[in-house]
Amino acid sequence: MLRRLREDIRCVMDRDPAARNAFHVVTTYPGFHALILHRISARLWRWRLRWVARMLGLFSRWVTGIEIHPAARIGRRFFIDHGMGVVIGETADIGDDVTLYHGVTLGGTSWQSGKRHPTLGHDVVVGAGAKLLGPIRVGSGARIGSNAVVLKDVPEGATMVGIPARQVGERKRSADGDEQRARVARRIGFDAYGTTEMPDPVAQAVNAILDHIHVTDRRIEELCSAVQQMGGRLEETRVPDLEVDESSVEKACGERPEDASR
Repeated sequence: MLRRLREDIRCVMDRDPAARNAFHVVTTYPGFHALILHRISARLWRWRLRWVARMLGLFSRWVTGIEIHPAARIGRRFFIDHGMGVVIGETADIGDDVTLYHGVTLGGTSWQSGKRHPTLGHDVVVGAGAKLLGPIRVGSGARIGSNAVVLKDVPEGATMVGIPARQVGERKRSADGDEQRARVARRIGFDAYGTTEMPDPVAQAVNAILDHIHVTDRRIEELCSAVQQMGGRLEETRVPDLEVDESSVEKACGERPEDASR
């Protein structure tokens, strides 16, 4: 029991830089309090002391703002950051090393008995305000974006955003293609790393432009080589870097360009 408590405290300190020490975690973190009270209520539920378990769960909700049904199954090193408004339903099943932020709902879509709530694999992170509804499965390592509404199964390692949630960030091309884009971006003065922070349609458009530039460059090189073989002479020129108006970027993106590359 003490080992599990130390493990829970350590996982909070590892995932929250605001956690100063173990004393702060034990006395001021509602997610930690809700987890401890849930473990007690879950044991009472298994002992068929259902009313007592529900009353303890209700007390935990009053104190922490987090509602966890006593029958929900939760793995090790579970962390609820901030926690207010989190709801975890009766048949929810949560793996190890899972992190939930405030306002998350693991809810049901049916009034019938049986499995009604989500199953989360290991190392899943669910952003603030996200809703996972129904007996869906979320694969290990998945990331659910803030305010997403997930109604279907999520593959392992996927990132889901939007309403209804869709998978984003999947690399269709090989790693060589990604490095190719990075080389083109560096050559023309574009920071490709910034695309990771852009909305998905913008990132896709930028990647398409970089691919087009690469194909165009390759064709121009082939034409130049053919001209030289025919005896023509071509001057070597350097492609200048693009000059970006920072004020226009700030207006378009709502942020400083250097912030977008973080």
